[in-house]
Amino acid sequence: MATDQKNISAEAVKEIKALFHHAPQKKNVGIDALKIVQEYNGWVSDDALKEVAEMCEMTYHELDSVATFYNIIFRRPVGRNVIMICDSVTCWIVGYKEILKGLKDRLGIGLGETTEDDRFTLLPFPCLGNCDKAPTFLVNKDLYEHVEVDQLDEILKKYE
Repeated sequence: MATDQKNISAEAVKEIKALFHHAPQKKNVGIDALKIVQEYNGWVSDDALKEVAEMCEMTYHELDSVATFYNIIFRRPVGRNVIMICDSVTCWIVGYKEILKGLKDRLGIGLGETTEDDRFTLLPFPCLGNCDKAPTFLVNKDLYEHVEVDQLDEILKKYE
């Protein structure tokens, strides 16, 4: 069972193992373990997922089904900054299309794409639960509310 962790840093392994003390079964920490790997690696590769699955006493397919269910677990490389634009009905009603167009124009990419310099990845997000402050999007962990197109340059500049 114990293979050499090559795709997960020693620090990440230590954090994952610390989670086991708070769970009745190792597989209960699968999603949190994936978040830790992503925090260190930027995304979760197939090889890293295999290692996490082994640590959590799960099959690759069990953990992969969890990883692909959550849209905050990135299963392919992303840019240094991930923009998750809320595309809920409320955001659509109050300006989503204009904000999305503004982001696409400024970044030169579409949804699901990454800029050539790996600075940004633009992803749709089904709902950020922030309807009273729509339109809204996240850049990494920073939430932007009541976004207007004329704010986009200033926001994007923060992530150079």
